[in-house]
Amino acid sequence: MLGPVLLAAARSDRVRGLVTSVPLTRRVVDRFVAGEDLDAAVRAVRELTADGLRVTLDHLGEYTRERAQAEATRDAYLAMFGAFAERGLAAGADASVKLSALGQALPGDLALDHAREICAAADRAGMTVTLDMEDHTTVDSTLEILGKLRADFPRTGVAIQAMLRRTEGDLQDLAHEGSRVRLVKGAYAEPASVAFESKAETDRAYVRGLRVLMAGEGYPMVGSHDPRMIDIARTLAVTNDRSPDSYEFQMLYGIRAAEQRRLARDNRMRVYVPYGADWYGYFMRRLAERPANLVFFLRTFVSR
Repeated sequence: MLGPVLLAAARSDRVRGLVTSVPLTRRVVDRFVAGEDLDAAVRAVRELTADGLRVTLDHLGEYTRERAQAEATRDAYLAMFGAFAERGLAAGADASVKLSALGQALPGDLALDHAREICAAADRAGMTVTLDMEDHTTVDSTLEILGKLRADFPRTGVAIQAMLRRTEGDLQDLAHEGSRVRLVKGAYAEPASVAFESKAETDRAYVRGLRVLMAGEGYPMVGSHDPRMIDIARTLAVTNDRSPDSYEFQMLYGIRAAEQRRLARDNRMRVYVPYGADWYGYFMRRLAERPANLVFFLRTFVSR
């Protein structure tokens, strides 16, 4: 029952003010966020790659309503690509980008223009870009922008959420040669008219999505911490004669770290590494996903 409440709180300015004003210990935020600046992200990536893990970097921020803020997000990604190329960390690395942070809700093609600049800079650095998927109202816009970006940057990936009822059809369209698709269960509060509400329904939808992607000609990115889904993905990869380098697993920074390293021994394993000062929305969605995360959060205050 707490999940929907926390997801709604992720969009509440009032709750944001209350939560961010509390002097949270670094131990809480650091569980899910690599740090507040680029140097912290670089340190986290060095540790992860030393253990054989790949990375995708998310400069935190979303639902931008101001042009200057959208430009600042673009500039943060450009700085990140430069830093990674300079430090020899760019090869095989990816950047995860939320179009809402680039001005998706603003008039005109601002988000597309910013995304093009980001993709071009990533390409020069030897990195790739994956578009994060946000709530259901942004799906059509995100897929439209994806199509335009792929005309010049065909390796641009996209995240697709299994919980949405439309997803199986979207995956059929996206499971073509060269298409990088990250399948996730979904972490947004959505109405029943567009999304499955129960965990069982979402799990079944996720498996259907895995079947489409593994049988297709694209590059599936299995975004899940669920051991059952990971086992199903590996079975489907074998069934469809996929080589270990034709797909990958992805998990979030700070969650099931030991399993991430275990999977990396025999599979491509990528860690989603968020960084930046605007951690609130991301943090609340992590609390909503698993009761254990909320318990961890509350325990820090009891133990202080």
